[in-house]
Amino acid sequence: MKSGFTLIELLVVIVIIGILTALAIPFYQGYAVRARLTEVENAMAIVKGAVSAYRQVKEGWPDCPTINEVRNSLGVGLGNVTRIATIFVVNGVITVTIQNISPLVDNKTLTLTPTPNADGSFKWTWGWSADFPPHMRPKS
Repeated sequence: MKSGFTLIELLVVIVIIGILTALAIPFYQGYAVRARLTEVENAMAIVKGAVSAYRQVKEGWPDCPTINEVRNSLGVGLGNVTRIATIFVVNGVITVTIQNISPLVDNKTLTLTPTPNADGSFKWTWGWSADFPPHMRPKS
């Protein structure tokens, strides 16, 4: 009596592995894009903190139309963040153009907009360009 696997059994296992791989790769790619977007969101959160501090000290919004002015006026170092093509702050609104992530989100924009509360604090609201994929948008 011989023991082992038949050719049919091996082919069935290979087909099952192929199906599982075909299903897993798109999920993995989506998670990889979300992770890279998180890097952009975290950089924007750092700029948000700097804008809030500027507002408290200077009693006005910073005007930073380029990434160099964001670095110099707000003291935020974004040199290692390669996923941001442009970033600027106008009237408190932080706008970022995304790059080097995925064709799904490259060249699209994210914004953080401050809304004043009754107690003088601000609520920050996410915004995005119209063609930004809904499943990739930041959670509020």
